[in-house]
Amino acid sequence: MKYLKKIINILLELGNDVYTNEKLKCHVSFRIGGPVRLFVVPYSLESFVKTIKLFEGNVRILGNGTNVLPKDDFMDYNILSTEKLTEIVFEKDLLVCESGLNLKRLCLYALQHGFSGFEKAYGIPGSVGGAVYMNAGAFGWETANLVEFVDVYDGNKIRRLSKSELDFSYRNSIFKKNKGLFILRVGFKIFEGDKQKIFLEMNDIIKKRVEKQPLEFPSAGSVFKRPKENFYVGSAIEKIGLKGFNIGGAMISEKHAGFIINYNNATSKDVKDIINHVKNKIYEAYKVNLETEIEIW
Repeated sequence: MKYLKKIINILLELGNDVYTNEKLKCHVSFRIGGPVRLFVVPYSLESFVKTIKLFEGNVRILGNGTNVLPKDDFMDYNILSTEKLTEIVFEKDLLVCESGLNLKRLCLYALQHGFSGFEKAYGIPGSVGGAVYMNAGAFGWETANLVEFVDVYDGNKIRRLSKSELDFSYRNSIFKKNKGLFILRVGFKIFEGDKQKIFLEMNDIIKKRVEKQPLEFPSAGSVFKRPKENFYVGSAIEKIGLKGFNIGGAMISEKHAGFIINYNNATSKDVKDIINHVKNKIYEAYKVNLETEIEIW
């Protein structure tokens, strides 16, 4: 207990808010997840890096928590949240954002200044860091389309990785393969555009999301990666009759079968059981192995 108090005092001195036994269900879009040992919220990149050093890299980073399914039980590890790291500036004809900036805010900022290229990202939940980490995308657009560089902390020093070093692919990047790289800032290229056209496209995109996705329920978005070109997981799940299938408080959305929703106080186990059921049934029907797009902790 004395050791924990000492660590908490150090974390506070470094410029963090610190919470003990904080439930992750309060911080992830699935509204599922038990308590963690320490939940740490730095107010600057300097505090963020110093905290990683303090924990010797033994920490999990959480952005907006829109792509995460935590366990129900106590998790004996530390969470470092980027929720306060939201600065956005111009730097040599680029938009440079801290990793915790909400992607929707970035899109609205681009609209405000007449920058095109972010329209299809509008409505993708999550943070800039999370979008880069998984190369988030929608409607044929990917985060990699606009990234020019990423500033990272590698456990020893801060360095800048160029786009060619980021190893982007479908829902993947170097950060999923190398957990020792921590995203600090991201530089996006920008293109001058017409504000009215940008607004209309963003408005069209958000209408499509509202019409087709179960945004009224807690979820983590699309659960599965597309396993191969022209294989649409939501449609495949629907064709084998699993729309509306539920276990406990979790259900395959009746609006979009690629989503699993928390409709009645679902547990992590409820969701995992549905995921496994879907994987088995899809393999039986199509001889296709599904991988999850969401992070399961």
